Amino acid sequence: MIGFLIFPEFQLLDAAGPISVFEIARRHAPDAPQIITIAAKAGAVRSSSGTEMLARNLRAASAVTTLFVAGGEGVEAAARCKTTIAFIRRLAKRGVRIASVCNGAYLLAEAGLLDGRCATTHWCCARDFTGRYPNVRLEPDQIFIRDDRVWTSAGITAGIDLALAMIAEDHGEEISQATARQLVLYHRRGGGQSQFSTLLELKTPNGRFGGLLSWMRENLDAQLTVDSLAERAGLSSRHFVRSFIAETGSTPSKALERLRVEVARERVQSSGEAIERVAQSTGFRDPERMRRAFIRAFGHPPQSLRRSARSA
Repeated sequence: MIGFLIFPEFQLLDAAGPISVFEIARRHAPDAPQIITIAAKAGAVRSSSGTEMLARNLRAASAVTTLFVAGGEGVEAAARCKTTIAFIRRLAKRGVRIASVCNGAYLLAEAGLLDGRCATTHWCCARDFTGRYPNVRLEPDQIFIRDDRVWTSAGITAGIDLALAMIAEDHGEEISQATARQLVLYHRRGGGQSQFSTLLELKTPNGRFGGLLSWMRENLDAQLTVDSLAERAGLSSRHFVRSFIAETGSTPSKALERLRVEVARERVQSSGEAIERVAQSTGFRDPERMRRAFIRAFGHPPQSLRRSARSA
């Protein structure tokens, strides 16, 4: 049986997405486990959208072999709930496979399940999460991570990717692929959160600098000075800087470094390309300059992140 742990103000898609994946998988694999939704208090549990989901009490989880922990706006209160945290610990000790979606990783961390493990969460929580749980080896660029029987996933829809991976492990690649086709999903989503995190954060609703930011990400090895960016935006340098900060909340130089460090990290972790070559092609030029930027952004140098990615 697969259990989904929810709480008041949970993110609806954190639960509904993976639930739908397992529902469709049962059509292709009738022996797939049943699904149950549980909460510290049984009954209708209100999501952050206002939509409610019915849940049974925690005692109903006696037959659960996999537990999904949702995230959402109510995660802070849920992490302070002694009953909920004790429940997660109890299932972990029983050998239950446990997974979190989005910032549901906070509940796993509070339960002590992530100490010494590789884990991930939504990219916007990475800095806060690292400060709170320094014993966790956070990999904020990953879509999902499995460390033994503990699985963690990134923001919201990444729970769907994690669910498909579990189905592949439990029932084979063919069932996982058939499930993805039925749901019109990518069977394996390429890349990491860095494909979109900075661009999504810096692009404002009116998208004034959206095209420029995308172009910058595709031309990181160019001489991207304030003057050249201003010229491309059709503004004077002074007007460009003021407008860019007002629109994105970041200076052009800081935004550029964030784009460079994200692309560089993806290449450091996913390839055996020489660090010097990565630094050159992403515009850092000097490997030492890239190392300092990595430490500012992630708290670790490139070589350390590469070793962690390979061990994970």
